[in-house]
Amino acid sequence: MGTTTFNGPVRSENGFKSITIAASTGVVTNEAVYDTRPNFRQTVDSSTFNTGGAVTDTLTVQESGTLFEVDGTGNIVVNMPALSTANVGTTYEFIVTTAVGAGTTVTFVLPGSLVSNWFLMAQLESGTAANPASDVAGDTLTLAAATAVNGRVKLTCVSDDGTNSTWKAETLSTPIATSA
Repeated sequence: MGTTTFNGPVRSENGFKSITIAASTGVVTNEAVYDTRPNFRQTVDSSTFNTGGAVTDTLTVQESGTLFEVDGTGNIVVNMPALSTANVGTTYEFIVTTAVGAGTTVTFVLPGSLVSNWFLMAQLESGTAANPASDVAGDTLTLAAATAVNGRVKLTCVSDDGTNSTWKAETLSTPIATSA
């Protein structure tokens, strides 16, 4: 079917689907499904990193767009998805709901040792003349012990060729986040 252009609202009683068809196999893949009542709200995950204990978890591309609540009582290790060209544009957000405890950290780890980098723009919540801070190296981003409630992290994959990746990291926290 050719391209159709509408001038005015388009209505459906059963939703809409945006699909792709593989040229070699003819397999139909749903790229986007808009039900009769689409939900454009951000998903909030209040359980994965909000347990009150130590947690290690690897994020998936399917979790892109999620805001994760973080309880810093125990050590938290957030592993980013495995290297893949499908990661480009993937975004995650985190908010500290319980301060990071003494002797604990929250770390965000890129896949593949020494092949991926954070492009970090870090800012101190309480602000100083030295803010913001920039760092373009390292594969581990850290929220240190005593990171206060309302600390925030936003991570977006800007390039990934399946071998190396670069992620943009924006943080607002006290103390300031670091990358190494």
